Amino acid sequence: MAEEMAQEAPELVISVVTGLAPDDLLKVRTTASPVATVEARLSSGDMVTNLGCNDINGYKWCKVESTGKEKLSGWAPARYLIPLNPAPYVEGETRPADAPVVASTGSANETGQASAPDQSQATGSANSAPVAPPDLTARLGGAGPAAESTPKSAAEIGRAAMQDAYVLALAAPDVSPDPEIPCARYVGQPMERCKVSVVHTADKANITVTWPDGGTRIISFRAGRPAGSDAPGDFRFTREGSLNMIRVGVAERFEITDQLALGN
Repeated sequence: MAEEMAQEAPELVISVVTGLAPDDLLKVRTTASPVATVEARLSSGDMVTNLGCNDINGYKWCKVESTGKEKLSGWAPARYLIPLNPAPYVEGETRPADAPVVASTGSANETGQASAPDQSQATGSANSAPVAPPDLTARLGGAGPAAESTPKSAAEIGRAAMQDAYVLALAAPDVSPDPEIPCARYVGQPMERCKVSVVHTADKANITVTWPDGGTRIISFRAGRPAGSDAPGDFRFTREGSLNMIRVGVAERFEITDQLALGN
């Protein structure tokens, strides 16, 4: 009876880093702020433990932990994680060691570890047949005498729904997100993300940067190098490897990769 009344252990949500611009990295910070110290940088496809997501200053951030041997934790913007943990993060709240693993392409086993993803379902190939939607009727306790005799609990239904949504997300066509670059518009402002569009003609490229608060700036490249802008202020740049760090006037700053400028 005591076991029936006991609450189920909290679920462990595994999120995948997605939606980054080409060659970009996701910064994991000590606190949920774009100016906080960077603890780690993650690439597209990296997996992290999602401990919960909170709305902070109008933006959703998630507390994450690494899944590797070297443990690290911090905060990352929710927009770059899939799936999200529906539960809020509460400081000091820990997950029991036997909590089941969910939100991965594998299912939780008896030890609480996620089984290996079915790569034939998750990724597919050019010659493989399209991935069929999961049979939710059977998995969620649908029709049939057997289903009626063994109804699914709310936790089981939630786990199945999250796993199926995640499989379908991985099986969907790879649609690149709108390119973004690090940018800043005002003196003392930390770098944020600006959407960009690029027009290539011969050895020239015009990159139109759209500020989050409205307005645009056009950065011109010639022969793969920054050449000027549509602003009257001074234009200067430095390079670190394949990264162009551009300044326009007193305050405006941009970071543009060669890959974006050249269209490779």
